Amino acid sequence: GCFHTGNCMISLSQVTKRYPGGHEALTGVNLAIEKGELVFLIGHSGAGKSTLLKLIAAIERPTSGVVSVSGQNVGRLPQRAIPYLRRNIGLIFQDHKLLFDRNVIENVVLPLDIAGLDRRESLKRARAVIDKVGLLKREKANPISLSGGEQQRLCIARALVSRPALLLADEPTGNLDAGYAADIMAMFRDFHQVGTTLVIATHDDRAIAALGGRTLRLDHGKVQEGSA
Repeated sequence: GCFHTGNCMISLSQVTKRYPGGHEALTGVNLAIEKGELVFLIGHSGAGKSTLLKLIAAIERPTSGVVSVSGQNVGRLPQRAIPYLRRNIGLIFQDHKLLFDRNVIENVVLPLDIAGLDRRESLKRARAVIDKVGLLKREKANPISLSGGEQQRLCIARALVSRPALLLADEPTGNLDAGYAADIMAMFRDFHQVGTTLVIATHDDRAIAALGGRTLRLDHGKVQEGSA
């Protein structure tokens, strides 16, 4: 496996995450995900899927064990290094953190501005991805005026615009009707085909059937391979 070749995008070694009050969200998790893999996280609500994604993104730190991304121990990264780590990671989480003082296109263009891309090129790329998620008619709208599903699609556009090497998604099709869910999954498939590593927590069996990949089941903070 990638432990030996050093080609892991993500590896977890004996990772436990305990919250105040003693609740253990993850217990002794060992996991390796290779560069370019497509992995689905499944399991009951509260099984630890969101916690696992947050540890990989360095939003949370493990109580014990090692979480590494591209060979970096992200649980030990100093706070100032975390934005650099996240530049190569697309995050699609339930708490979107959209910027309500900027319109739709300005929300999407922001990661490209931060990366120092030429403004005209940035706007072109932002517009293309907004079109793909079906929000082109709303590009000048404030996100506050969008429906929950539209906000979700905006969040997905923003995560994909910088063409990240790693995409972490927590129930990305949760608020979406079937048509949009299928469109988003097609976008994920395109990214996977060009080598992006995707880790997607979902209850959407259609998505899993459509995309294939590898399935990891979480059960009360422990990980099992396969969907059985």
